[in-house]
Amino acid sequence: MAWAVLIVAGLFEVCWAVGLKYTEGFTRLIPSLWTGGAMLVSLYLLSVALRTLPLGTAYAVWTGVGAVGTVVMGIVLLGESPDLPRLFCIGLIVAGIVGLKLVTPG
Repeated sequence: MAWAVLIVAGLFEVCWAVGLKYTEGFTRLIPSLWTGGAMLVSLYLLSVALRTLPLGTAYAVWTGVGAVGTVVMGIVLLGESPDLPRLFCIGLIVAGIVGLKLVTPG
């Protein structure tokens, strides 16, 4: 269960990271509220996952899910480059997340 909570926490990290782009420096109210809310939910869920998962593993997975998701959303929503070297590097992050899951109890 902690792993599922951690993945959802990472997805909320994607929400707030992408939301930052739309806040325009926190000058737009609705995107700023959404971004702040997503930050709170993400951190809360990370803290729940940390009840049973090791800190280093949980933090690495949380930031990894956030990084991969943010890159994907940048490509989909903002027209960022999906070039092969970039996708290869994102694949390495995914491999690291999977590897941590395989070697971490819980």
